[in-house]
Amino acid sequence: MATNFVQEGKTLDYTASGADVASGEFVVVGILGGVAKTAIADGKTGAVCISGVFSVAKASGAVTQGAKLYWNSSNSNLTTTASGNTLVGVAAAAAASGDATVKILLNVGL
Repeated sequence: MATNFVQEGKTLDYTASGADVASGEFVVVGILGGVAKTAIADGKTGAVCISGVFSVAKASGAVTQGAKLYWNSSNSNLTTTASGNTLVGVAAAAAASGDATVKILLNVGL
């Protein structure tokens, strides 16, 4: 193994700022989307997954498999609308208009 190897990169440390983060909650780390592995208290550091597929709240409207997904921080959900939102991955599966969640493949397509 390379002498400069640090970690696999499937998770990153994240410090909660301004509020507690629940296990499974979606967060944005710079330009990366992540999902908290465990609860992280405000001001504390914990691990967030930055790879894999997770079910996350979505805006209304259908989503096709492979569509780019953006985080809408105002509504705390994923959307296919790029304007004003942060690209965080692609839809791992299609979601119907009435579905509350969409499966996102994190940080693909950035």
